[in-house]
Formats: sequence, structure tokens, C-alpha cells
Amino acid sequence: MDYYAGIDVSLEYSSVCVVDASGEIVRETKVASEPEALIAWFGAVGFGLARIGLEAGPLSQWLLAAMRHEGLAVELLETRHVRDAFKAMPVKSDRNDARGIAQLMRLGWFRPVHCKSLVAQEVRAMLTARKLIQSKLRDVENSLRGILRGFGLKVGLTTRSGFAERIRELVAGHENLKLVTGGLLSVHAVLLREFQAFEKAVRALVRRDAKARLLMSTPGVGPIVALTYASAIDEPGRFSSSKQVGAHFGLTPKKYQSGETDYSGRISKIGDAAVRTALYEAAHIMLVKPLKGCTQLKSWAMRIARRAGMKKAKVALARKLAVILHRMLADGTRFNAADKTMAAAA
Repeated sequence: MDYYAGIDVSLEYSSVCVVDASGEIVRETKVASEPEALIAWFGAVGFGLARIGLEAGPLSQWLLAAMRHEGLAVELLETRHVRDAFKAMPVKSDRNDARGIAQLMRLGWFRPVHCKSLVAQEVRAMLTARKLIQSKLRDVENSLRGILRGFGLKVGLTTRSGFAERIRELVAGHENLKLVTGGLLSVHAVLLREFQAFEKAVRALVRRDAKARLLMSTPGVGPIVALTYASAIDEPGRFSSSKQVGAHFGLTPKKYQSGETDYSGRISKIGDAAVRTALYEAAHIMLVKPLKGCTQLKSWAMRIARRAGMKKAKVALARKLAVILHRMLADGTRFNAADKTMAAAA
């Protein structure tokens, strides 16, 4: 008889449930959320497990890698899919979640999620940290502008390096404002220094990353877009077709059909939001800047813009870029507007 297990992971302890092929609960317990503890518990169960389900979360990739290394048949489940499957549950608890995941594994009604490689996770962590510092730096600058505006002091246009000097120039002769802006400028200086360090680290990373350099041969695709996309795809071979990538990142329309009702809505926005943002920014640059080598793509997007508006054209171009960039990674080829594959995509 086959057995199936579900794990609901929490920070300290994870709820585990094992069911047989008929759906009867065989074992239930709580185990420390550590790879060694989970591996030891499954090893002491006394029978083999056909599948073990693990919902995607902050600790999931770490646990999954260790358990798979020990030969356990573990699957990482899509959080959205699991959440929708549990909506009918009247009582939400870790124990019931583990039971539900075990039943999903038994029935086979689940969608496995790709577990990214350690290298891809590290790149994503660097990009996330850089984005956080950039956001806080912008918050401090906007706060300083807002504070001074209330006193009729307008910062105006300035460079990032000359921002602090402009603030000091404006508050000269205002002792209280000097005290307020002095503290914020100290924070600004630290954030600016760290942001510049992240910028150097990202550029050094791009020089070492062959995939990112390959993607940067595409007009409008810079270091951040290339690293974001390459780390999200991780393994191009996991997609059987490049056309699947647009839907994977939520860049295709939602569809609802029931009886006489049949309509397509806005894009689904499922999947990695950072990739959608990066691709949209690349599409924006391609449409508003005079870039070489993208005439066909730009003409195609501008025809959409005339018919449906610039925003929809940028989204459509972002989806097209997702398909093209995946094909470039899968084939190991640089962007070539004259290539038959690129022309067909355009």
C-alpha cells in the first residue's frame, strides 16, 4: 500500500500527517522545523512514502533541498493552489493544513513548484536587498523635500551626489531645520554609500554571469532586468515551450467562461512580481528611447498602442520579451532582430 505525507511548516515546529491510499490517517505529530529532525522522523516511520507535500514558504526551499538529498520524494506545492483547495475548511489550523496537504498528495491534485538553485536564490537575495536600500533612500529624500516645502524651501532638480549639499544650502540660517535635516542627511549618507556598494556588486555579478550577459544583448535589457529574469527562470529546460513563460509570470489575460458568459479580463498577475516589473520597465525603455536593433518589436508594440493604448502595448511587449528572453537562454543565442525566431515572435 502507498502512503502519502503532508507537512505544514512553521518557524519552530512543523505539523506532519501521513495517510494511506484510502485516505485514512496513519500518523500525526509535530516535528522541529529542521531538516535533520524531519529526515529522522520519516526514516523512523517504518514504511516508504510515495510522495511528501511541502507548501512553498520562507523555509521550504531549505527543507526541500536537504530532504531530497536524502532520497525522500518531496514535492514543493504552489501556495495559491493550496490556499484555494483549503477554502472549504471550516477550521484553519496547522494540523488540518498538514492533513489537507497529505490528501492533496494522495489525490495528485497539486501543482509542483520549481525549487530554485542556491545560486539563483543568492542573486535574488542581493537584488531584494538592493531594492530595499533604494526604496529607503528615496523615502528619506522625499521626506526631506516634504519637510522643507512646508517652509517655502524648494529643493528642485538635483543630482543624487549633490542632494545633501543642496539641502544644507537651503537650511542655512534655520537652526531647528539644521537639526532635523542633519539627522536625516546622516541616514541618507549611509543609505547612499550602501546603495552604491550594491550597485558595484550587481555589476560585478553580471560580469561573471554568462546568462545575464547573454540577455543584455537585447535592447532595453540592463543588468537588473537580466539578473532578475535569469534568476527567476533558473533552469530554462523546465518550460516545454517558451510561450508558457508569459503565463508563468502573470502577463497573460485571465479568462472566465461559464454557460453563455465568456470573457477575457486583465492580466492574471500571478507569479513573480519582480520579473513583471523588470520586463515592463524594459518594454517602457524600448518604446520611449531611440534604441537600435528592435525595430520589428517596437513597430509591433506601437500598432497595439494605437489600437489599445500605450499601457497595454507595454504589457504586451513585456510578455513578448519574456518569451524571447527564455528562447535566448534555452538556445544560448544572443538577441538578433533578423533571426527567424525573433521575427516570428515579433
